[in-house]
Amino acid sequence: MSAILQSGRDEASASVHRIASDAEAISIARAFAEELAPGASARDRSGAVPYAELERLAQTGLLGITVPRSYGGADVTSATLAEVFRLLAIGDPAIAQVPQNHFVFVDIVRGDGTEAQQRFFFEAILNGARFGNALSERDSKNVYALQTRVLRQPDGTYRLNGTKYYCTGALTATFVPVFALDDDGHLVAAYVDRHAPGVEIGEDWHAMGQRATVSGTTRLTDVVLTADRIVPHYLRYGGPQVAGAFGQIIHAAIDVGIARNALEEAAAFVRTSSRAWFESGLETAAEEPLLIQQFGQLGVRLAAAEALLAQAGRALDAATADLNAETAVASSLAVASAKAFGGDVAVEIANALFALAGTRAADDRHNLHRHWRNARTHTLHDPNRWKYQHVGNFVLNGVRPPNHGLL
Repeated sequence: MSAILQSGRDEASASVHRIASDAEAISIARAFAEELAPGASARDRSGAVPYAELERLAQTGLLGITVPRSYGGADVTSATLAEVFRLLAIGDPAIAQVPQNHFVFVDIVRGDGTEAQQRFFFEAILNGARFGNALSERDSKNVYALQTRVLRQPDGTYRLNGTKYYCTGALTATFVPVFALDDDGHLVAAYVDRHAPGVEIGEDWHAMGQRATVSGTTRLTDVVLTADRIVPHYLRYGGPQVAGAFGQIIHAAIDVGIARNALEEAAAFVRTSSRAWFESGLETAAEEPLLIQQFGQLGVRLAAAEALLAQAGRALDAATADLNAETAVASSLAVASAKAFGGDVAVEIANALFALAGTRAADDRHNLHRHWRNARTHTLHDPNRWKYQHVGNFVLNGVRPPNHGLL
């Protein structure tokens, strides 16, 4: 047995549940979100690494729900996966974000890996192994101008060198997949053992929101890899693809979950703690017509965001079932719409919370500002202005969105 696979098993829970269906995945996600909710505010305040919560996440079996049925997984739809993330984000959006790239890299193995790679990694995942990520770089010209390289050596092995940031999940992962360029300048995903020599993962994440994601720096210095740990991801972009939309719909789901949680907490605060304005002549703030009107307007916008998310999931599933240029474009535009609108609504509701709930809501003891901080921080994943740009250019001019990994 591979030492790496054994390492993954040793770190995994001794009793990882195997989820068998879409319905079971949603049910377990809802129950786990309810477990997370009571401690979400405290985890936000501390910014500590949520080891216990992530171990519990592995135990639920949710990390294996996109593994194909032929390998023992539930093979849930993208619509179901989006709903799972929406529910988790209602419980704690930071915990929800940690496995976002886990599923992206499961998808890369599924779409671009060899049969041997699929067998190896899918077995590890179903036994509780987790993928982190080392994608982005802070010092490059843009998100695609990667400086990290994985180069072939005379003995047939590879050496990986580079520095990454925004490495959500890397610190607690079993494997840290790394985006790098190979000898020919092609984009590959290198699946690195978290504890391999030359891997250094820091805890230098100091963002104002999503604090418990611990999305800091990963340094890779002469990390030795064999060919079976390198997946040629560039092949995905030789034709129509939905890899970008797949990753983006998870981000959209997290934003929509943040919005739902913020609105529900705002309503609870108004019902229990806010005072009616003296001019209303009413006993409670919850009776004020003007507040009721504002909650109604925000509730409608949230319902629209949730509907767009569900629609995007269906479009992505349709493209997966029958992938061609038309279905790929339709899914990219649907996901872009859900991501842009959902992100805007999350920030809007998290900000409106204080105007709705009143001065008492600004008391730091309640930590209600975490909703705005989380929404504002997480919605920075890929600017909404470019989502609207691609949707608008298609609506107005019939110009299809680009075939890259962010759409």
